[in-house]
Amino acid sequence: MKKILLLVLAAALLFGTSQIQGSLNRDRNRLGLTRVEPLENAPPVLAFTTVALGGFRGLISNMLWIRANDLQEQDKFFEMVQLADWITKLEPHFATVWTHQAWNMAYNISVKFKQTAPGEYPDRWRWVKRGFELIRDEALRYNPNDPSLHQQIAWIFQHKMGANLDDANVYYKREWMLEMNEVLGTSLDSGLDELINPETDDQQRRAKLLREEYDMDPAFMKSLDERYGPLEWRLPESHAIYWAAQGLQRAKENPTKVKQDDLMQLRRAIYQSMLLAFQRGRLMTNRFAGGLDFGPNLDIIPNVNRSYEEHMAEDPANRDNIENGHRSFLRQAVYTLYVNNRMQAAAGWFKYLREQYPNKPVIDGQPNSLPANLTLEEYALSNLQIDINETSRDRVKAALEGFIGNSFLALIEGNHDRAAGLQLLAQQVWANYRKKIPQDRWAAIGLPTIAETRQTVLAEFMDENTGLTPEARAILSTELNLPAPAVQGTNSVPGR
Repeated sequence: MKKILLLVLAAALLFGTSQIQGSLNRDRNRLGLTRVEPLENAPPVLAFTTVALGGFRGLISNMLWIRANDLQEQDKFFEMVQLADWITKLEPHFATVWTHQAWNMAYNISVKFKQTAPGEYPDRWRWVKRGFELIRDEALRYNPNDPSLHQQIAWIFQHKMGANLDDANVYYKREWMLEMNEVLGTSLDSGLDELINPETDDQQRRAKLLREEYDMDPAFMKSLDERYGPLEWRLPESHAIYWAAQGLQRAKENPTKVKQDDLMQLRRAIYQSMLLAFQRGRLMTNRFAGGLDFGPNLDIIPNVNRSYEEHMAEDPANRDNIENGHRSFLRQAVYTLYVNNRMQAAAGWFKYLREQYPNKPVIDGQPNSLPANLTLEEYALSNLQIDINETSRDRVKAALEGFIGNSFLALIEGNHDRAAGLQLLAQQVWANYRKKIPQDRWAAIGLPTIAETRQTVLAEFMDENTGLTPEARAILSTELNLPAPAVQGTNSVPGR
């Protein structure tokens, strides 16, 4: 009798379930929880697992996730990564699984590894690299149109490698630059054309390396360079722009189930990376110290501005936030152009700043400093006073290069007093910055010495192809008692 009752109960439950199955299926489809398309390009074991386990995959992956967290807390990272690999294989279409594992490796695990020698972080770099490789090489294979995956890889390039919050950020940039040197070769001007239509064996080898190992399309890179550049493709922020733009392109081609928040994140990755490219997107060889150095890329200011304008138009809901960043960028651009002796451009952008934000102050802490109330010179002077006590590496670095560059121009003009004054001012700003930066952060956000910066700027000025005129170079050589200009082109590849 008891068995009969149980059978009746089971039948009743099955009937009840069948009545709500349709509603459940509709909700699963609406929330993106149902995957009916086959898993393409997957190994046989993975394809079998995803089909055979069915709905139990979620339960098993939850158990593995709990175990993986325990292993990470015990600093057993390699065992944890093995479990993480199984979790992603069980849920290959669940983007959050991939983004969490990538972020965990690039951020949480990488910082557990200390430097092996002063400025050397090979173990930490391997974990950061593995983070974006997980998405690029595996997650995007199964989810090629997912905007959140493109946003995550762009974020690792922009924030983990491009920003200077991690003590090892310079090491990351150097390692990435060396890898890109191998792909792009020594001719940056024609490098992308060579990779789009490779002719020689070396060009074909590098084009294959770019497409197959880095999963990048040189034609798409060139289109971004024409739209946003000139970009320095050996620096992380250019790759952040690439992956964010790829995500937007994929979302445009496959608009179903695209979330507006994901699009907003992708747009933000582009204009924030463009700002980085302006602030320190010029790769330089510090020949005096033999190391890697960065400077502002003043040539892309119009494109950075256009990037902000485009994204304000595309994202009206967040226009106020983007406007704040846009106004901050314009203020930086005006001042950086001014201290680098590009007066006409500085005046033009100051006029543009006035027109765009006539009711916003341009000096922090001074609400009455509306752009119409200040001349360009007054605005620049106020920023100069701020720089003396500034702790922003990019801002101080750009100012120091400007002071030293202008001192060389003053020497060429025969104005020795102004030249000496600018050199003294640069030394004062550097000393104040050095005083404010803690010793343990100097490796991450420290500055080259004044002598090193002077040598770097001098090399750019004396470059036969991109520097001063021959007459100006000759005068500067005489003023500095140089027997012969020892120059190296800025287009040469550091590390080669």
